[in-house]
Amino acid sequence: MRVFGGIIVLVLATAVVAAVVQAAGAPENDVWAPLQFLVGTWSGVGSGKPGEAMTGSTTFSYELDRKVLVRKNRAEYPPKPGQKTGQVHEDLLVIYPQPDSAGFKAVYFDNEGHVINYTIPLPSRPDYVIFDSEAPEKSPRFQLVYETTKEGLLSVEFLMAPPGGELRSYTKGVLKREK
Repeated sequence: MRVFGGIIVLVLATAVVAAVVQAAGAPENDVWAPLQFLVGTWSGVGSGKPGEAMTGSTTFSYELDRKVLVRKNRAEYPPKPGQKTGQVHEDLLVIYPQPDSAGFKAVYFDNEGHVINYTIPLPSRPDYVIFDSEAPEKSPRFQLVYETTKEGLLSVEFLMAPPGGELRSYTKGVLKREK
């Protein structure tokens, strides 16, 4: 009887440990769910017209054990009249959740030396997000907007405002998800 009781205790202990391990590994509410539509590799669908890249790609991927979402972007613009070479724009955007579940923050860096800090409130609707710059009153303001279209493309628009001015579209484009 003593051996049988020991086996029951061992089985119960194993079941408890397995349940604790499973619970620890199970994802809680996924903090990234509102931004999941961005994850993947996207290619530009530009025409090369002013403000539109000729070619480009954007990748959103989780890094550091899903603690951050990183966007890497590259856009190649054709030469302007009188120029022999075009322009290449590369940037990096690191997005991280706020501990109080009030949304996200992000920091942007590019090869032109710009740094922009963004606040990202929880999206008001699925497949749509606005990145608002954190700028003092006497600084320019920026906004980055992503939205999935009916066709499954990703629309992106970058807006700028001079200090105290209204936001105006600076550049926009459409991205297609790579398979």
